[in-house]
Amino acid sequence: MQNRDVTFRAITRHVAAEVDRLAPEMVAFLQHLTRIPTVNPPGDLYAPCAEFIGQQLKAFGYDVEQIVADDSPLHTPAHPRVNVMGRFPGATQQPVLHFNGHFDVVPAGDGWTVDPFGGEIRDGKVYGRGTSDQKAGIAASIFAIEAIRRAGVTLHGTIEQSATVDEESGGFAGVATLARRGYIAQGRTTYVIITEPSNVDRICIGHRGVYWFKVTQHGRIGHGSMPQLGVSAIDHLGDVLHALTHELKPRLAERVTQMPVEPPGSRHASLNINAIFGGQPEHTVQTPCVADRAGLIGDRRFLPEEEPFDANVKPELVELLDTVNARIPGARYTLEDLMIVHPVQTDTGSPLIAAVRDSIHEVLGVTPPLMASPGTYDHKHVYRIGNVADCIAYGPGILDLAHQPDEYVEVEHLIQSAKVMAFAAMRLLGTR
Repeated sequence: MQNRDVTFRAITRHVAAEVDRLAPEMVAFLQHLTRIPTVNPPGDLYAPCAEFIGQQLKAFGYDVEQIVADDSPLHTPAHPRVNVMGRFPGATQQPVLHFNGHFDVVPAGDGWTVDPFGGEIRDGKVYGRGTSDQKAGIAASIFAIEAIRRAGVTLHGTIEQSATVDEESGGFAGVATLARRGYIAQGRTTYVIITEPSNVDRICIGHRGVYWFKVTQHGRIGHGSMPQLGVSAIDHLGDVLHALTHELKPRLAERVTQMPVEPPGSRHASLNINAIFGGQPEHTVQTPCVADRAGLIGDRRFLPEEEPFDANVKPELVELLDTVNARIPGARYTLEDLMIVHPVQTDTGSPLIAAVRDSIHEVLGVTPPLMASPGTYDHKHVYRIGNVADCIAYGPGILDLAHQPDEYVEVEHLIQSAKVMAFAAMRLLGTR
């Protein structure tokens, strides 16, 4: 055992040196990725980005395939949903370690002091929308395996790399498509590392649940000078908002999960109102009408302890809506489910967690904490559709910078995470 450990440390030193030598190429690759504004919505430039990543994978010896989500309602000629996957076989077909990263990014927004799609390097940081969340993760995983190859090390098992779309809007045309079509599946895929930002020194093992819903209050149109002859849906929506804010939210704030969600404030169940609508559009000429329709979009984050969803989470909302509408003459509502994602958490005894934990300790000299995400990510599709149990998120980038102006990733973190990924791959797949 001691000789084996000495040999492995010698190999990792050699591979780490290759990562250092590859660093300028890796940074240049990330800069190029950042300069492709793959903004979601609507899903700009997915095909060129997939092509660029695919060409890099081919140059590094992968068998590459584009996977088009042509069954997605969002797939159009103007905005095709194009994913790319590369397979790098080792000495044996199994086990398979699958790295996944998404290349769609949210809109840049205001407040930037640099070009959000410039890929500028300043003070050892690469700036741009999507650098942290999460194009840096794609760069790190691809160049981690290339460092192993250039070091002359052969992996026993197989590496797969996928770069996918639409994670920011649920991942249904991305990882969900790969899972539905069997590219990520139990019996085929052994381990999955999703390269979401984890501050380089943490391992993310799951996430809370989410319920997006739409409540529409229905009234009756009438003349604005005689509102008593109509039924105002906006008035009724106000009553619903008041109940959500002053009745439901305080109850949710008292519920705490045992999941290691970061930040700690997100260990509570929560509700956010994403949007409200109703009446006449504000930028049109106004006419005197009682609004016959108004509503809201809600974002309910729920805990494993609140499951099952159909017995607890949704009925609680329905009961509140029924109660509010029952005490208002003429009030009527409809409730529409927009998205339901159940909580997921990988067993802390997973060999994948152990391999990444040991690799982080080797590279950074720290024992990484296990955390869970406050929001969902593509782990949900790996586990719930692909039925792959051994899945984590790990990658470069500061989680708190996601979706912020002046988003960046530190070059040193990019290099360190590539080393961690390389060492973890060798631990999980074996070498010869």
